[in-house]
Amino acid sequence: MTYLAPRQGLFAIILLVSFCLQTLLLVISTDQQLSNSRALKGEQMVAQLIDEARLSLENKDRVSLSVIANRYTSEQDVTRILIKDNNDEILVPVGNAPMQQGDTIRQIATNGDAVIGSVALTLKDVSKGEIITMQWPFVIGTMLLHLLLWLIYGYLARPTKEQINALSRDIQELYRDQYRPVDQRSYDREIERQSTGQSASHLADSQIENDNTANAAADKVTNTHKFNVHNEVNEYLRTQQNQEAGSDTDNLAETSEGEVADTDSAASQAASHTSKLSASRSVDSVKVQVGFHDEFNMLERLAPAQRLPYLALCTQLLNQAVTELLKQPLLLGVSAMNEAHFEDNGASVVLKADNSHAKVALAGVMLAKLYLMLNKIIHDKHIELSRFALPAKAGVSDEAQSEPMTHLLQSIGKKEQLLILLPNAGLKQISNHVQVHSLMRPTTVYERECAIFDGANDSLIQRLADVRNAVLMIEDEDELHV
Repeated sequence: MTYLAPRQGLFAIILLVSFCLQTLLLVISTDQQLSNSRALKGEQMVAQLIDEARLSLENKDRVSLSVIANRYTSEQDVTRILIKDNNDEILVPVGNAPMQQGDTIRQIATNGDAVIGSVALTLKDVSKGEIITMQWPFVIGTMLLHLLLWLIYGYLARPTKEQINALSRDIQELYRDQYRPVDQRSYDREIERQSTGQSASHLADSQIENDNTANAAADKVTNTHKFNVHNEVNEYLRTQQNQEAGSDTDNLAETSEGEVADTDSAASQAASHTSKLSASRSVDSVKVQVGFHDEFNMLERLAPAQRLPYLALCTQLLNQAVTELLKQPLLLGVSAMNEAHFEDNGASVVLKADNSHAKVALAGVMLAKLYLMLNKIIHDKHIELSRFALPAKAGVSDEAQSEPMTHLLQSIGKKEQLLILLPNAGLKQISNHVQVHSLMRPTTVYERECAIFDGANDSLIQRLADVRNAVLMIEDEDELHV
């Protein structure tokens, strides 16, 4: 018979812990080395980028800066480059870092003693899975080595025949020393009792026979009496138990009816509360709200001769954006329920899904972002011409949360910011195209559920850019000026 090595399972657990620790140390050391090398490479690239873009940065030439920045984003480790002017205004955003987290290296661009702008370069993080994939020969080799050690231990640590025989002898001697003296003393006492009892047994046999005949009748009467008493007691106990069981059943039925009624009332209350704040409701329509970021109430102080044409321009710009955006094949099945009209407090557009496959939530987010892009261009152009213009902010929500979104835009909305307040079905529609982040330090339930637009993938940005250019070309042809 072949015996296993002692504590072979415990040794396997020790080897498994050793393998996990070695893999963890390998990942940590490799990640540290890659982080240091990428940081040095990133600093060199930022310095080189500033040298190449210094002249374009002074002139705020966005086209040249985009061409220069695109050359650097072709690097595998670079996910985003952000170039700003000396007023901290974004000139060129290249890449989509919000979709990929990483380390950001920022450096100020100077021309002599004058600050002309800044450059921020984001490097992609190397995931732990990529590190393990890179080091797969070491990982597999270490695993095979630990498995080989376990097999060797199981073979070498098995007890030999000599050890098994020696252990058997020790067990037999221990058993003999502990139990044999007791058994021998018991055997001797039994023999002694048998020898002394045989002499008295013959004398007592006759007396025992007489006693047995005399006690037989008395035992019969006693047994009959005991039998009757036990029957009476058992009958009484069964009667009491049946009565208690009947009363307990009635009480249990009454208690169950009360608990069912309480459960139904609590369920109805929970259902009504869930219907109001449920995040699992469907999204058949969304409301896009656009407002002005007017910190000093300049729009109210503006003369009607200037305010009304400006509001008309914003109205026509938003309606044209809706028309051009809904031509996209991605938003097939989405239609507009109303025509936007700008007032002092902004405007709103309601989009409806005509079928179950229409991505109405994505259409609302795209429309809000598209108008912010258009308003950014119009605002900058008006400021250059010394004309009145205001930055915008937007919010997207379903019909059930349109009023909370209005309050959120007024309380926490910032310039050029897009707020999103949608249930889970709407967030699922935009999850593959848009990156969002939560509000820091929320104070209300709606602020906790509100998401802020943080970026989009390349295909969506390209679609929005094409629609923006189409709207601007139409505006130029119609000669819309304030």
